[in-house]
Amino acid sequence: MTRPLRAAVIGAGAISLQHLPFLQRSEWADLVGICDLSPVSAEIAARKFGAAGHYTDVAAMLEQASPDIVHVLTPPQSHGPLVSMALSAGAHVICEKPMSPTAEEAEKLLAEANAAGRHLIENHNYRFNDEVIALQQVIADGRIGPVREVDIRMSLPIRDEGSRFADANVVNAIHSMPAGVLHDFITHLSYLMLDLAGVRHFERVMAAMSNHGGGDLFTYDDLDAVLISHEDVDGPETDSVPVHGRMRFSCRTSPDLFSIVVRGEDGQAATDIFHPFLDVVVARPGGEQLTPIVNHIVNGTSLARSGFRNFGRKLLQHTPYHGLERFLDQTYAAIATDRTPPVSAADVLDAARLVDQIVTAGGRS
Repeated sequence: MTRPLRAAVIGAGAISLQHLPFLQRSEWADLVGICDLSPVSAEIAARKFGAAGHYTDVAAMLEQASPDIVHVLTPPQSHGPLVSMALSAGAHVICEKPMSPTAEEAEKLLAEANAAGRHLIENHNYRFNDEVIALQQVIADGRIGPVREVDIRMSLPIRDEGSRFADANVVNAIHSMPAGVLHDFITHLSYLMLDLAGVRHFERVMAAMSNHGGGDLFTYDDLDAVLISHEDVDGPETDSVPVHGRMRFSCRTSPDLFSIVVRGEDGQAATDIFHPFLDVVVARPGGEQLTPIVNHIVNGTSLARSGFRNFGRKLLQHTPYHGLERFLDQTYAAIATDRTPPVSAADVLDAARLVDQIVTAGGRS
């Protein structure tokens, strides 16, 4: 690296507080500007995180600060024009999810980036969490055999009083997306599903999206989707075996969870991003009779250790967002050294297409 990359941020809202600490302390980044429609928000953020300048006009920031990378952290409906402006100014772009309402729009933006010779990267932060990386390693090591099923479930009280999505007086911008609030979460579920299943797409998608709580504010508050892929995931010399996926989102169950179970031909592995642990059920020494007992002992010990680790993480504020810093660090390092970023254009487009499939299959007629 000859010099840090000049970084700028558009949008000083809540999610910027996850990006700005990295930009403040990273050796890869030099924070040259923060832009927000609120001059007070832009100035406070610039002062707090050491930005060289603060702006209320995007075009002015792009011209005066000349960033190498722009973080687009505004509501999703505004992403398209802002991404285009940044690309036209010669900057790479890291965009918060969902990057666009539809895969068609995502494809156009990615084509713009390709034509400009720049990277356009959607934030797939949960792929970089410790527990997801541990699952990926279990799969890569072949411990559970070829993956045949992936089950991802989220439970969050999005309709409860105090939820940022439930305020009818200050309506969250995500409500206007095709799947409403669920669009925010389906993006996470989709990129994780594709990554852990090891496929690029699912041929069959059956989904039910519901508004069980009623009212006009929420388009949907519940998702149940079944996915089936017939991709030849094990190589051209083997018979194609289906990979099944299940996605579930509920706002009416407790406690909060973000659970992932990956099942293979030889075993299964499970974790929860909100309450991290790793449970691996495989054949153990001692044969068929002793395998269940050994699994219980091994996983019980692991669960107890996870409890102590999670307590320490809470004290150290090691939140479920910790994967974002790893994602940003790897992305900046790749761009600074002219390597491929960890989230590719194909990753972004495949996830957007799966979101489209789910919304189309599950939406009301």
